[in-house]
Amino acid sequence: MSSRGRLALCAFAATVTAAASMLPLVEPAGWILQAAFLLAVQSGTGALVRRAPVPRALVVAAQVLVTLVVLTVVFARQQAVAGLLPGPEAVQRLAHLLTSGAEDVGRYAAPAPVTDGIRLMLIGGVLLVGLAVDALAVTFRSAAPAGLPLLALYSVAAGLSEGGADWLWFLLAAGGYLLLLLAEGRDRLSQWGRVFSGAAARSPGGPAVGAAMSSARPTAPVRTGRRIGALALGVALVVPAALPALGGGLLAGTGGGGNGKGGGGTISAVNPLVSLQDNLNQPENRQVMSYRTNSGAPQDFYLRILALDQFNGSEWRPSTRRLKDVPKRLPDPAGLGPDVAVKEIRTNISASRSYQQTYLPLPYPATEVKVDGRWRYEPEGRTLVGDRGETTRGAQYQVSSLVVEPTAEQLATAGPAPAALRREYTRVPAALPKVVEETADRVTKGAANDYERAVKLQDYFASDGGFTYDTSVNSGTGSAAISRFLKDKQGFCVHFSFAMAAMARTLGIPARVAVGFTPGTGQSDGSVSVGLRDAHAWPELYFEGAGWTRFEPTPTRGSTPSYAQEAAPTGDTNVPALPEKGSSAAPSAAPSVPDSCPAQMRKQGECGSTAAPGVTAPTDSGTPTGTVVGVVLLAMVVLALPLLPLLWRLRARRRRLGLSARRTPPTEQGVTGAGTGPDRSAEPGRAPVHAVSGTLAAWQEITDTAWDHGIEPDDSRTPRKAAARVVRLGQLGPDAAAAVHRVAGAVEQVLYAPEPRPSTGLAEDVETARAGLRASADRITRIRAVVAPRSAVRVIWAASDRWAAVTGRWTALWRRDRWAGWLRRPSRQQG
Repeated sequence: MSSRGRLALCAFAATVTAAASMLPLVEPAGWILQAAFLLAVQSGTGALVRRAPVPRALVVAAQVLVTLVVLTVVFARQQAVAGLLPGPEAVQRLAHLLTSGAEDVGRYAAPAPVTDGIRLMLIGGVLLVGLAVDALAVTFRSAAPAGLPLLALYSVAAGLSEGGADWLWFLLAAGGYLLLLLAEGRDRLSQWGRVFSGAAARSPGGPAVGAAMSSARPTAPVRTGRRIGALALGVALVVPAALPALGGGLLAGTGGGGNGKGGGGTISAVNPLVSLQDNLNQPENRQVMSYRTNSGAPQDFYLRILALDQFNGSEWRPSTRRLKDVPKRLPDPAGLGPDVAVKEIRTNISASRSYQQTYLPLPYPATEVKVDGRWRYEPEGRTLVGDRGETTRGAQYQVSSLVVEPTAEQLATAGPAPAALRREYTRVPAALPKVVEETADRVTKGAANDYERAVKLQDYFASDGGFTYDTSVNSGTGSAAISRFLKDKQGFCVHFSFAMAAMARTLGIPARVAVGFTPGTGQSDGSVSVGLRDAHAWPELYFEGAGWTRFEPTPTRGSTPSYAQEAAPTGDTNVPALPEKGSSAAPSAAPSVPDSCPAQMRKQGECGSTAAPGVTAPTDSGTPTGTVVGVVLLAMVVLALPLLPLLWRLRARRRRLGLSARRTPPTEQGVTGAGTGPDRSAEPGRAPVHAVSGTLAAWQEITDTAWDHGIEPDDSRTPRKAAARVVRLGQLGPDAAAAVHRVAGAVEQVLYAPEPRPSTGLAEDVETARAGLRASADRITRIRAVVAPRSAVRVIWAASDRWAAVTGRWTALWRRDRWAGWLRRPSRQQG
């Protein structure tokens, strides 16, 4: 195998071993076989193109083109042109898959299901890294920088696994990189010939025995490289474990959850509040779901999606927890005692097809859920999570749930929470500003118990503290955002719920933030419509005997529970009708709330409810103008690429004929104008500048025209012999042959004649020769000469020469001996 072949094989192996570090992130692992096959196609393309004497940039370009084609065939064959070429529809399909893949990455924790989007991201990323490694290590013969893309691939795997990447994957990736370095070092060493070692001369058996021994074992540099690699891996494994500041290093155990039955053993959704503020400011309150319920208190009927129970100082996020199969009847809620009044209600819910959410919206606490599809149960948050890409899109399901009705007295006399629960849900980051705890202490001063503290916090935000509801405020969710919110006193539900939960935790009250929907708007048919602006976030505080209890600190939003008010509200008489026993009511296609509210009232939150978290459907049905323009421009570029050789050839012909047809000025013919000095270009023995450039341009045009028609140029011949060759191979007629010989004679005149005389009519001779070549060629040759001219390769040659000139200048500028010459002292020798 050639040296380049060994390097290409090592580059392929290094990329595959580095890609293996992504295996724990998704399941099943069959994607890596497909990635390895496509990577082999990419590497093989580079090996084939490198066999021809072409510029290095052309090798990379060919690999990029093949990579794009194979990705199109695998992921967008139905949209591709002729099932192969990436047209506008195929590009749009790939872009859609990448977008959905990014959303899936945010929804799932390791191991995530291999959806089409995630598979495209994995395979495309491996091919991109493989292309970079092959180009650096094999095409440009620089294996050391190839470690950067390999490191990037491993770092992505380690980052997505939250630092729990197995040390075995690091060993594989590092071993592949060291193998690549050794292969390149051996290739460089082999260019110096055989490695000489003194062992042959010093061996007891003499030089012959020593030579045999040296050939039977690895050379010293190779052995040294292996030892250095082993030492480097040992340092990477042992040193982090020895230094406490670096943690356990690669020998530390992996983190995260394991696998569960049915796949998707653990899951952690992306923070669902990411898109909340954008949807808050949408002008249309598009419906996301509708429901019918027999609840007697519709104002308290919140649909809960999930709980954010981790606060790390920069954001609130849901914990990564183990999932289970959905039981026929869900377990009793944690902390709910027998003395608290409860009643069970039933609800039929129908989600719109425009609403795609991994978590199933449920009234809290649900006791029984009847839903089709692949769903899993997370016991701590009492949520249902879609498995392997399952979403709420068009889902229809029936839910039985409890209405928990604790009294203020029961909450005030609640006992302490379990120690483990209290420890987890009162944790606050060390970087939490002091103002949060100080404000909580000041607001709750004089409260006798946790219940009174919770009510004081709620009233402080909802009415007493002077806060205003404003959706234009920056939606930061970290400690700095809470501190800024307490100072500016402006924000929306995110700020109110996060601030109250953080302050409750500083007071020792277990707290978390729930995300979901407020009750919605009753319809004339008895159903209730939930729109984009009905999405909401609210705090849940834990009280022993009642469990997780809802509070409402956001002004003008939702409803304050009766147990958190001084006097019970009169209630809303608009009670929805009882649910039907059949399927759920189909959601209306029209918005549930007319958009007739002024902008200022909408800003204050008085036009309806907030936006839905995680809604992926756009608010308009049309394609954005930017997308249309981008697709059109991309289509134009794709269509223009095959025409580039034709356009370049037409431009080159026009320029050359313009030079050859240009008349020589009198000064260039040796005649000096009045009042001017002599023209140095007309000195004896020197041809005029325009005469030389025009004549050589005409000759190059004839040479390239013959090349386009299948007659390759031969620079070793004189112009006269080259002209005879073109006439013979091109089977030119008398007129065309005479034209070719006249141009060749003009070239000899301007180059070799003692007194060169400029020729005229060169442009006409070029056209005559071109017409003769076309007349003697067949139809396919004529078409190829126009559409795909062979001489267009001169563009690539010129670009390669310019690049070589630029790199040569930089190399010369930074040569060590040049700098050493500048720094060398002048000689002190005399004489």
